[in-house]
Amino acid sequence: MKKYAIVVAGGKGLRMGGEIPKQFIPVQGRPVLMRTLDAFHAYDESVELIVVLPVAQQDYWKELCREYDFRIPYRLADGGETRFHSVANGLAEVPDGETDALVAVHDGVRPFVSREVIAACYESAFRERAAIPVVEVVETLRRLKSNETEGDSVTVDRAQYRLVQTPQTFRADVLKAAYRQEYRPFFTDDASVVEAMGVPVSLVPGNRENIKITTPFDLKIAEALLSD
Repeated sequence: MKKYAIVVAGGKGLRMGGEIPKQFIPVQGRPVLMRTLDAFHAYDESVELIVVLPVAQQDYWKELCREYDFRIPYRLADGGETRFHSVANGLAEVPDGETDALVAVHDGVRPFVSREVIAACYESAFRERAAIPVVEVVETLRRLKSNETEGDSVTVDRAQYRLVQTPQTFRADVLKAAYRQEYRPFFTDDASVVEAMGVPVSLVPGNRENIKITTPFDLKIAEALLSD
């Protein structure tokens, strides 16, 4: 069965406090986005990679590919106004006739996803049509009773919650149908888009190291992970 991976990298790096978008920041001498693509290529070289980048960043990315002699094949799609629109643009690169193909959607700044998690997501999506990786919540959680103040809150049972990661993986026909819906603000990830049309999403265990690099502290963690 054919496998695709849409790698969405539309960040501007504002929380990093620098001028370089976070997906291009080098970690141990290699840009984050390249390390993310490396992870999928290491899992299975036959996975067709689709990189979604804002048009304004594409020339810089191509320069980086030349500088680092990056040779993993990929297709390039234009970033959109929101993540929803960016994924839709990447999904347009998957032929409509391949209804039984599997499509993973992954954050470009999650370079530490394990091969086992990628494999589990594809396998679960093949059986269940939709699958996402999750990890258990280890911190105590409190729910705000009012949006106006953080003083009014209550502890909730963390065993009933999971933290969601990527790659979120689906059968191509399911994901394409989902992304034909009109955009709604509560579409915060691909699972929420798919669930909006009544398709249940199965959960698979993620790997704790699969962090989303968005802050300077995350970069320090990334450097430490690569030093082990």
